[in-house]
Amino acid sequence: MLRIAWSTLRTRWISFAGTFAALALGAALIAALGQVLASSVTSPPRGPQRYAAAPVVVVPDERLTVDTWRGGSSAPLAEPRGLGDDLVARFPGAVVDRVFPARLSDGPAAVGRPWSAARTAPQTLVAGRAPSGDGEIAISSGTQPERRRASAGARALVGMRVPVVTATGIETYRVVGVTTAGPQPTVFFADARAARLSPRVDALALWRPAADVTKAVAGVARVLTGQDRALADPSREADERARNNTNTIVGIAAGFAAFIAIFVVSSTFAFAVGQRRREFALLRTIGATAGQVRRMMYGEAALVAVAASAVGAVLGPLATRPILDRLAALGMAPEWLTPSRSSVPAWVAFGTGVLVAVTGVAVAARRAGRVRPAEALREAAVEPRAMTWGRWIAGLGLLGTAVVSMAVNAVGDPGSATNNKTFMPIVMLLIAALGLLAPVFVRPVTRLLVAPLERLRGAGGVVVAGGTAASARRTAATAAPVLVTVALAASLLGGAAMTDAAKSALQTRPVRADYLVLPDGDAGLDRQLVQRLRAIPGVDVATETATSVYTLEGDTQLIRRPAQAVEPGALSTALSVPLVAGSTAGLRDDTIVVSRTWELSVGQRVRMWRADGSPVTLTVTGVLGDDSPADAYVTPAHAFSALPSVAYVTSRPDAAAPAVRAALEDAVRGHNARAVTRAEWVRQSRDRQASASRLGLLAVLGIMLCYTVIALVNTLLMAASDRAAEWGGLRLLGATRAQVLRYVVAEALAVVAVGVVLGFAATALGLLGLEAALLRLAGLFAFDVPWLPVVSVIAVCFLLGAGAAITPALRTRGVAIPRL
Repeated sequence: MLRIAWSTLRTRWISFAGTFAALALGAALIAALGQVLASSVTSPPRGPQRYAAAPVVVVPDERLTVDTWRGGSSAPLAEPRGLGDDLVARFPGAVVDRVFPARLSDGPAAVGRPWSAARTAPQTLVAGRAPSGDGEIAISSGTQPERRRASAGARALVGMRVPVVTATGIETYRVVGVTTAGPQPTVFFADARAARLSPRVDALALWRPAADVTKAVAGVARVLTGQDRALADPSREADERARNNTNTIVGIAAGFAAFIAIFVVSSTFAFAVGQRRREFALLRTIGATAGQVRRMMYGEAALVAVAASAVGAVLGPLATRPILDRLAALGMAPEWLTPSRSSVPAWVAFGTGVLVAVTGVAVAARRAGRVRPAEALREAAVEPRAMTWGRWIAGLGLLGTAVVSMAVNAVGDPGSATNNKTFMPIVMLLIAALGLLAPVFVRPVTRLLVAPLERLRGAGGVVVAGGTAASARRTAATAAPVLVTVALAASLLGGAAMTDAAKSALQTRPVRADYLVLPDGDAGLDRQLVQRLRAIPGVDVATETATSVYTLEGDTQLIRRPAQAVEPGALSTALSVPLVAGSTAGLRDDTIVVSRTWELSVGQRVRMWRADGSPVTLTVTGVLGDDSPADAYVTPAHAFSALPSVAYVTSRPDAAAPAVRAALEDAVRGHNARAVTRAEWVRQSRDRQASASRLGLLAVLGIMLCYTVIALVNTLLMAASDRAAEWGGLRLLGATRAQVLRYVVAEALAVVAVGVVLGFAATALGLLGLEAALLRLAGLFAFDVPWLPVVSVIAVCFLLGAGAAITPALRTRGVAIPRL
């Protein structure tokens, strides 16, 4: 049968060209994405940046460790401890480094450091001199605002007087030097001035033998050498997040590539079985057994899969570098990742391609083996039955599984609905179910779609409707790639919009304040700005500061929990905090308001550790509801040196709104902060959520469109040979060549429309289940439907369908009047 399979491939190569392309593309994608994953895992960490020139660095142990009966449990501290004065005194001549918030007014995010620390990177002067007085600074390249950066060179900056924002507020300094760019934009102060701005010592840079330093430290701090010096770099956490983003996006794309490849291949082989029933019946007539026919189908799939997977496995790794560059440009991968040279992803892609082909042909092979010899005499062009019992069971089973999963999520765990890992498998189940059940809906949907055409003059509408409905399986197979593309595009983009809107509602709904003052960056609001805000007449100002507390779960595991430090009155004036028990009025320095995830009740006393690692026992005074934006609330006494992340401004009844807005704008000017109304903040929050979540989805949509091109063209090319007789019959009945071509295009557009309708049906089911969960989680919320990208995808499907239909029709002799 393998010889027959090879002969079949040679004579029907057009029918297998699309399958070959789909498998090759799938294998190439899996190989490329696997290579990207391997690059993310195997690439060595970025080398030391901030202390690249210092062989030994001493830093404080920024971890809290608590003894348990299983040993010590530790977690990173939210509040830096700094190095003690006695330890600093042990290393005379060491570079004493202090890192603190400092940036030019309206300039990019930057940090402040003492000038002596410039040699640790190193950062050398390109103009001017080192700062020596309290009113002097040196800045690194890229620290100044964009408008000055484009017009002023390094030497032109020397001598300028610029405002600098630190934790204490704005002060004006004279630029006396400009240095090369370092690991991050930096404002260098004279050492004595830096010590007054930030008394905490964050690191000691040493040029001494590591063994001597370790002995002198005596375990009270950490000694970093070699690659470990990168642990003190400012980009370390961002690099880890970027690595995680890379793994998540690449994993999602690879999963969709495999899913769509199986869908396309199985649909193609199912369509091929319907076309070749007489061929299989003839083989059965001349003595072929059902097992031999099945083995022939498996042989065809194996031959195509081996060749296609080999091509994809070879070509795929060539795209590794472009994919890494694109992800880095989108901020979703570290720029320093190096492509892996491992051959494992290529072999995995090859094996996956073969497995996909065998999996995709399994059902089709069973159908082919059940063809009876008597069917060789059948001439009817209309399919006897669109659905088999196996297809009914599989389709309804998948649909039921998806519906039950959505119900379980909505009732039992609505919070999981915001996780793509939960929502995407449900979408895949719905798509697979609608794809299997598609023949059931082809005829009614087709009649509905072409009903307007049937009212037109002529036989065009009747011909289009009859050609589409006469072969439900053919129509379903052709509409399948459109179903997949539209359903995935609409579900992913719509689901992301709904999830982002729900998250935004959870974050913004509790805010009662009329205005919010937000920092431009992560440094927080400086103390001088907060004082200026509180001095504005006619308003009440409350700040919120992000911090952390630590609890010991089960007496074995130390858990870091995020907490918001707020003034007690803010929870009733600036915020409307949802509670299920207790009250926020009792929030004091010795109490805490917690979420239900803490599994505590009002009045319980809880032993915990604060952001700096100091132990404390607090009493629970309130329990938050599930829709609370915070996990816990404490007073500002527990925030230590952290700066406020937001200031809530509430106007009093006698205050004039224009006067308040003008006073806020004047107060924030130069402080690297902005004042916005609550409505503006809600809109900005929603837009920020949407832009961040859709970057990876656009890459997935590109993959889907590639498969749509392949599957549509392949199916229509396969159908072209069967349709030649029909087109010739229309010509004999008097249709012109142009009319036949119009019928072909109209029928293709009708098939695409069927796929769009089925895709929207799958989307509607998925989004209804998601909305049910999100409504329980966040209540009513408004969201913007991403119509533009969805409509664009649908338009591309229609264009592809028309082009893929008319091309084989133009090349088919049946469009001409056949010879009798």
